[in-house]
Amino acid sequence: MADLEVVIPVLNEELRLGATLDEIAVALADAPFSVSVVVVDNGCTDGTADVLERFRDRLDLRLVSCSERGKGAAVRRGVLETRAAVVAYCDADLSTPPSALLDGMQMVRGGHDAVIGSRRAIGASIEVPQSLLRQVGSRAFNRVATTIVGPMPDTQCGFKMLDGALARRVFGTMRLQGYAFDVELIARIQRTDAVVAELPVSWSNDAGSRFNVVSDGWRSFRDLMTVRRVLNETEAVARA
Repeated sequence: MADLEVVIPVLNEELRLGATLDEIAVALADAPFSVSVVVVDNGCTDGTADVLERFRDRLDLRLVSCSERGKGAAVRRGVLETRAAVVAYCDADLSTPPSALLDGMQMVRGGHDAVIGSRRAIGASIEVPQSLLRQVGSRAFNRVATTIVGPMPDTQCGFKMLDGALARRVFGTMRLQGYAFDVELIARIQRTDAVVAELPVSWSNDAGSRFNVVSDGWRSFRDLMTVRRVLNETEAVARA
């Protein structure tokens, strides 16, 4: 069993996944811990699965299928398939460099239960920015998200790392399927006795992102209301 399992949700990532796996293999070649990568197929119709075959001699790879659509659903399925002592997830475009896996692992082994990648924490940098419209939408989203998770300036960075047992326990209770699932995750972690820390990252926007500012943005704001509702329901059940 690997020390760290990294979950990567994919939907038709034939053109980007190879570069991501290559960067992970190079960055972690001399890591002082073992690594396994869990790629979650969220409905691919291209040659994404074939890309994995080119890297099986360099990485411990596993392909998992998730028929329930949505990034949140795919990450949840991947995390619940893990067994490692530490679990992380990142985007297929690797907007956050794989060095974050090394930094995050050091933090978890140093006593943190959850490491939240942040583009806005002190020490972070944005190498390739989003469009102005996405920047405005992102800040508006995070402003609303803080009413749920408190003063955390960046809930949506695609990199998170957790103690494995905590990850599987929390993801087992998750309800959201879409992009706003990170907010629900952080809120549920905060309701445990976990030690949480932000990790400042170097981040680059990927021009090939499938996030639609209008349709996905609207759904994400709507999902924030869903997060609030499901958390209230959970607390009501706990009090009963």
